[in-house]
Amino acid sequence: MCTHRPSCPATDARGHVVAAHPEQGWHLLCDGTVVFDDTGELRSDGLVVAPHRLPVGHLTTAA
Repeated sequence: MCTHRPSCPATDARGHVVAAHPEQGWHLLCDGTVVFDDTGELRSDGLVVAPHRLPVGHLTTAA
């Protein structure tokens, strides 16, 4: 799918953003991966990467 020369790295690394929709919370990379603002991913091979959320105990609050 990627037409960059040299080719973009494999799916374990990041490709280039080809479509950005920050108002909807996602970006399409040249390798077909959809990256979501909540850190989740939907890869071109169908693999789903769950969001990387912090446990509630690690969140801080401002006074």
